Amino acid sequence: MAQIFPKWTNQVPRKILIGLIVVLNALIFGVWYFFSPEYTDVGYAPEQPVPYSHKLHVDQLGLDCQYCHTNVFESKFANIPATQTCMNCHNQIKTDSDKLELVRESWETGKSLEWVRVHNLADYAYFNHSAHVTVGVGCESCHGRVDKMEVVYQAEPLSMSWCLDCHREPEKYIRPVDEVTTMGYEVENQLELGRELVEKQNIHAPTYCQGCHY
Repeated sequence: MAQIFPKWTNQVPRKILIGLIVVLNALIFGVWYFFSPEYTDVGYAPEQPVPYSHKLHVDQLGLDCQYCHTNVFESKFANIPATQTCMNCHNQIKTDSDKLELVRESWETGKSLEWVRVHNLADYAYFNHSAHVTVGVGCESCHGRVDKMEVVYQAEPLSMSWCLDCHREPEKYIRPVDEVTTMGYEVENQLELGRELVEKQNIHAPTYCQGCHY
């Protein structure tokens, strides 16, 4: 009896199956990566109302993080500096600069500058800023080398898996509390020092859901 279909049609179902597997894997990988915070959020650098350079103020002039962010050790949130903080210097320095026009206007009117938030956590994730810095989590661990940023951007994904990496092995990241604001901090044996600090600070970072999700 003559064949109804040519022999190559026998391979069609297998090729279709293989094609579906390849496409599904590509879709899964694409969604997993291209919709992850590591891809969508890292590098986010919104335009601010005033072009404030951390590279100038922190790296070149030597301002400590706490000069502007005064409540980082006491508050759940790292505060944005008041206009008064800017004017401590700029009532005498660059008093006619066009870049500082909105700062002077804020100072004269009492209306706060509307800075754009760079680091955003989802509403369902609870984060206490003081709980981290008071045990030795450095500013640059989460915010990157801000002292080298002309424009502040998000350096880390701030995703759940990224947070859990630190919570599971805090000894890799913990530093002495008096070094929290130090940029470019280095130590010869981080793991050895980290283990000592974890024990000293009695750190038991939660890895269960209720630790961050109420």
